[in-house]
Amino acid sequence: MERSEAYGFSAVMSGAFLLSCLLFAAINRRQRGPYMDEAFHVPQAQAYCHGRFLQWDPMITTLPGLYLVSVGVVKPAAWLFGWTGSVVCSVGMLRFINLLFSAGNFYLLYLLLSKIHQKNKAMSAFQRVLSTLTLAMFPTLYFFTFLYYTDPGSVFFTLFAYLMCLYGNHKTSALLGFCGFMFRQTNIVWTVFCAGNVVAEKLNEAWKTELQKKKDEKISSRKGSLSDLIRISQFLIKYLISPKNLVTLTALTWPYIILVAAFFGFVFVNGGIVVGDRSSHEACLHFPQLFYFLSFTAFFSFPHLLTPTKIRKFLLSLGKHPVRYSLISVISLLLIWKFTYVHKYLLADNRHYTFYVWRRVFQRHDLVKYLLVPVYIFAGWSFADTLKSKSIFWILMYFVCLLAVTVPQKLLEFRYFILPFLIYRLNIPFPSLCRQLLELAFYIVVNAVTLYLFLNRTFQWPNSDEIQRFMW
Repeated sequence: MERSEAYGFSAVMSGAFLLSCLLFAAINRRQRGPYMDEAFHVPQAQAYCHGRFLQWDPMITTLPGLYLVSVGVVKPAAWLFGWTGSVVCSVGMLRFINLLFSAGNFYLLYLLLSKIHQKNKAMSAFQRVLSTLTLAMFPTLYFFTFLYYTDPGSVFFTLFAYLMCLYGNHKTSALLGFCGFMFRQTNIVWTVFCAGNVVAEKLNEAWKTELQKKKDEKISSRKGSLSDLIRISQFLIKYLISPKNLVTLTALTWPYIILVAAFFGFVFVNGGIVVGDRSSHEACLHFPQLFYFLSFTAFFSFPHLLTPTKIRKFLLSLGKHPVRYSLISVISLLLIWKFTYVHKYLLADNRHYTFYVWRRVFQRHDLVKYLLVPVYIFAGWSFADTLKSKSIFWILMYFVCLLAVTVPQKLLEFRYFILPFLIYRLNIPFPSLCRQLLELAFYIVVNAVTLYLFLNRTFQWPNSDEIQRFMW
């Protein structure tokens, strides 16, 4: 990092943290007590603060990573500054842990952008810092900076693990992946993603060597054709049945293999992936979750995905391959018909944005969910088109992880889309400066509206005196 870039990055990060602190103070003045899931997380963390590590709320479904880190930060700080009484592990103090995680996420996003796009000499220091600020302000993640939820910490350890993987520190990456798993069990998928990065790199090297031997076209020029996919499938089978190749890949990825094996051991002993209330978190094949994620990504990445050029390219592709898109449409319709699930929380809790999305879009008519298929197809095509600079093996690996982290979820919850979105956004080519500024402005507006609604548009349920607030 050059000196001017270091000064600029420090100034932007400090400014963003100061703004977050001001918003944090405003939110804590208006909402002093635990809200929503904080009603479970805060008492559990406070029990750990008082040394009651065997006490556990059966309604909590995640492992105790957040509470252990909180105690590890708050207790030494209390000793150092002489805090006593109710200040230690108060709601505000616990929420402040996520403010620290958000600062860490800001720095990690910058390091990841710099590492992933290090070969892009056209990318200026200003663009790197601007993109970092934009991703740090990603609305669904930014909102939970101010509440005691698992999301900021989950993102921190997962991004840290990804960064260490990119630098080849796989033992450290696996250890950080374990920390991410302790915040949310589904983060084991991103441990597989880190291992998949290593495997995809080796596969891509071997594939290029194979093409060079045959004096064939480069992979990037043929990516996406049916014949090329068949050839790649044949190559994968041939490569992966070779004992020598398997030994090489195992030697490179053994830290991740150990962690994944430990995860399966945990699932076997625990009787499932959820550690608490399992009745509301049952796994199922909810394939439309992929469509919801693609729509979510198109919404938050519209400066990159909804451009006139992309729409024109999509229409040309549609005219060139009508049979392919017809088949995709039929499959999509069947998946929506047979595998759409509606969680009871989605219909009952009017504090979440998803409640209103479902009621005002999907519940307008039974046919709406089918009529949205063209939107899903365009979103999916545009999504894949922005990743075409990556190798075919990286894309296959990412999509497998995307399916694994979204499809089993019965509940439509935007928080579940944070990590797959960030990893996608980190890996797409840098857009023009105008699009970056538009994206940042959009995120700022969404955050402003969300925080305004949360703070000022309160309401009450019948037969309840508690103040309710709108949130993600």
